[in-house]
Amino acid sequence: MQASTFLHFLYLYTTALIHSTKVSSRMFPCVAAPGQFGPEIREPGLKVWRVEKMKAVILKPAEVGAFFNGDSYLVLDHRGDQGADLHMWIGEKSSRDEQVACAMLATQLDNFLGGDPVQHRQVQGYESPEFMNLFPRGVSYKEGGVESGFRRPQGGSGPAHRLYQIKGKRNIRAKEVELSWESFNKGDCFILDLGETIFSWIGSQANIFEKQKQREIASLIRDTERHGKAQITNINEGEETPEMIKVLGPMIQLAESSPEEDSKADVSNSASLYKVSDATGKMKLTKVSEKSPFAKDLLVRDDCFILDNGANGKIFVWKGMGANAEEKKEALKMADDFIEQMKYPRMKTQVEILPQGRETIIFKQFFQNWN
Repeated sequence: MQASTFLHFLYLYTTALIHSTKVSSRMFPCVAAPGQFGPEIREPGLKVWRVEKMKAVILKPAEVGAFFNGDSYLVLDHRGDQGADLHMWIGEKSSRDEQVACAMLATQLDNFLGGDPVQHRQVQGYESPEFMNLFPRGVSYKEGGVESGFRRPQGGSGPAHRLYQIKGKRNIRAKEVELSWESFNKGDCFILDLGETIFSWIGSQANIFEKQKQREIASLIRDTERHGKAQITNINEGEETPEMIKVLGPMIQLAESSPEEDSKADVSNSASLYKVSDATGKMKLTKVSEKSPFAKDLLVRDDCFILDNGANGKIFVWKGMGANAEEKKEALKMADDFIEQMKYPRMKTQVEILPQGRETIIFKQFFQNWN
């Protein structure tokens, strides 16, 4: 199936699904197809389904983390009041039919959960650290499929441990990286988010712009995700605490700074913002800002927006609470069309779909004064 045919088929299917589904309220999300998803998916925990001939088949715990390269999967990380992330994992050899089925089932699952999950498209070999960290035992790839035959584990329902790298000189950005000393170097700043405590680690060769951005991101995490209740602790290289060692393991020799890497980061950290609207009766994609940081009030609740960070391999789709079903559906299709129009490599470009109120720190950092 050609890419254009795939997108057209997905467009028609999603249209039919939206118009045939009735959602009475967030308290009564729409009912999924029989035999697909039940009330148990609302329970906190990690659940993985393999797409098998238009059906989602739940994996046994022992099978979680092993992916066949000819298949597509749904991975739901439900954290109760902390929200949920829904990942569509696409094997490098999965067929277009399987990818279409995966998208269909993801739409059903998202609707069943009231449209609350943040959705991600993961492609084999280019998965995000957020996805990889869901599997503490690691991820393995297996040959075959149906047709052919970095987050540490922790108790409780509190925030997951995360590590962000702050890098650049002109366009400084935070990027989630693997929770390990291997991710560190002397030339950057890092934020180790442990929930109640946020460690701001400063490399001995970090520049002043990275240090400033680090303070902004740490404060953003504290104020928007911890509601002002977390403590920020500044740590200079060489002053690592026992708590950091406990989480990251024994300290290792860190790599030196590289000015060339900062220059590359400046290029990849660039971003533009587009509005998707059908106010005129026809879907329209309009650039509202070509340079970040953006003003937060550019995000209008009655529309959907695409944040283009394709130079860094990422496209965000923001769904305003007041956007109609047509706009939300069209925004998803436009993300793929946008990737093709910009000539970004489709199999290497991640797509993240964010309902209003479920924005991630990585998304928020592109805006001024998110608070």
